[in-house]
Amino acid sequence: MLKKNKDLTKVMLRENEIPQRFLNLNFYLNKYLGKLPPPPLHPGTKKPVGPEDLAPLFPMELIKQEVSMEEYVEIPKAVREIYKLYRPSPLIRARRLEKALKTSARIYYKYEGVSPAGSHKLNTSLVQAYYSQQEGVKRLVTETGAGQWGSALAMACRFFGLQCLVYMVRISYEQKPYRRVVMELFEAKVIPSPSKQTKMGRKFLKANPKTHGSLGMAIAEAIEEAVKDKETKYSLGSVLNHVLLHQTVIGLEVQKQFKLIGDEPDIVIGCCGGGSNFSGLAFPLMVDKLAGKKPRRRFIGVEPKACSSMCKGKYGYDFGDTGKQTPLLKMESLGSDFVPSPIHAGGLRYHGIAPMLAFLHQEKLIEARCYGQVEVFKAAEVFAQTEGIIVAPESAHAVKAAIDEARRCRARKGKVIVFNLSGHGLLDLQGYEDFLQGKLK
Repeated sequence: MLKKNKDLTKVMLRENEIPQRFLNLNFYLNKYLGKLPPPPLHPGTKKPVGPEDLAPLFPMELIKQEVSMEEYVEIPKAVREIYKLYRPSPLIRARRLEKALKTSARIYYKYEGVSPAGSHKLNTSLVQAYYSQQEGVKRLVTETGAGQWGSALAMACRFFGLQCLVYMVRISYEQKPYRRVVMELFEAKVIPSPSKQTKMGRKFLKANPKTHGSLGMAIAEAIEEAVKDKETKYSLGSVLNHVLLHQTVIGLEVQKQFKLIGDEPDIVIGCCGGGSNFSGLAFPLMVDKLAGKKPRRRFIGVEPKACSSMCKGKYGYDFGDTGKQTPLLKMESLGSDFVPSPIHAGGLRYHGIAPMLAFLHQEKLIEARCYGQVEVFKAAEVFAQTEGIIVAPESAHAVKAAIDEARRCRARKGKVIVFNLSGHGLLDLQGYEDFLQGKLK
């Protein structure tokens, strides 16, 4: 039976196997390392922030999750019911890609593009919208880069009866108009950032009227909008602990799927902007490494060369937004004023990385790698022509790293590679057209 299971191409779980709890990596870091990532600091006092500092931005339940040391956090029943629309997501063996590469590696990918929003982002947007509704919040405001997060939050707000306002980074607003259409279909209001809607937006435009915008700018506008209205809360799609926590549903499913086929990963890969999808896959699989059961298991976070905070950033306290309104976060950062070039992987254009990932990188528990967008699109082309899926430009970074690792297995014993295919690229075809026409740099 085990041999037969290893022959599967698509590994599926049943609905009743959707995880009922999220996994909290902080519990295991404390247990096995005896230390944790440094806490966020209040920018004025330089002391650790308390719940009262975060209450204007987030529902209290999410604030509790941000600092939780519990091993697991329950997934609300209402959220799990909506998860049934697309979870469990498939773990797929990339057999045609393996054959094309002539590799001895076994390549698997967790396909999060099956969600109604087309990416992994719905895993956390549903939780955030649910707890906001439970607290009596009427509206959520956020930023989005390429639009995957904005689409997911717009959908979640519609499901839970909330209004939604999205500040979309201007270059992505122009490059990906149909992401805006998706958000508007779910009744969200979408504003290109920087805008004249906020004081911060007007400040950024005055400094540079032709700016392409950045996630740091869009976050600043969204936060300004949230703090001036008691019935509005801010929602973030990556970086913070509670967001990474919600994404662990991915890795928890992957553990069950590998057990089902009698295999296990040697190399775990995900693209990194703020780091949510990589964390979601990696954190449950990191536990065995921390416990000493899988000491050689490797974890690779992949960034764009145009915005590589882990590869090139400085480890220290920095603001999460360009307006310098957030608490100070201990992360690897290119600087909160950094404005990346207008690459098509808009979801990876963030100046920093999640504090938990920065900590793991500093502890040498994860590796960082960066690529240019031409080589990333070349990898996406190979993947499309072998596996038949057009991946998001963000996910293409993980594809590129998986291909590179698989090629190294040609002459020696094959490794088991798993990567998170965090979303499809069917609304990113402008980038593919630019690639095919040789317009990318």
